[in-house]
Amino acid sequence: MEQIWAPWRMVYIGGDHGGDCVFCGKANSEEDERNLVVLRGEKTFVIMNLYPYNNGHLLIMPYRHVGEIEDLDEEEMMELFKMTQKMVNALRTFNPEGFNVGVNIGKAAGAGVPGHIHIHVVPRWCGDTNFMPVFGDVIVMSESLEATYKKIKDALAKKK
Repeated sequence: MEQIWAPWRMVYIGGDHGGDCVFCGKANSEEDERNLVVLRGEKTFVIMNLYPYNNGHLLIMPYRHVGEIEDLDEEEMMELFKMTQKMVNALRTFNPEGFNVGVNIGKAAGAGVPGHIHIHVVPRWCGDTNFMPVFGDVIVMSESLEATYKKIKDALAKKK
């Protein structure tokens, strides 16, 4: 079995994030552009990942601070999946060849913020993994978070 290492993630995963939930802070803030919040619903919202695996890597989560999937109410569950569908549709503007959509529940499963459940949506392209992160401990992002944010917002505006 081949292993691929991603040590750059330890800066975030192993770091001290303080006592407050970073997602709750963004949920309660009105500074959406600064916080990279791309869409808000009644029960859920969407933000860009500050440590993306690819351009367009999004996180979809409930406003309510809840860490376990079984603690979501029915309305939150429905809106989470509807938001996921909407964001996959918006990210098609980037012409990806596929998507990873997933949930990491708990620290052992890779949840960087284990107390606030969230869905990852990662656009993928054939060949988007290369030697740079594996051997060079470097992720090469083709555009800034701000430029990607604008593209996603524009895509959402066109799809209304």
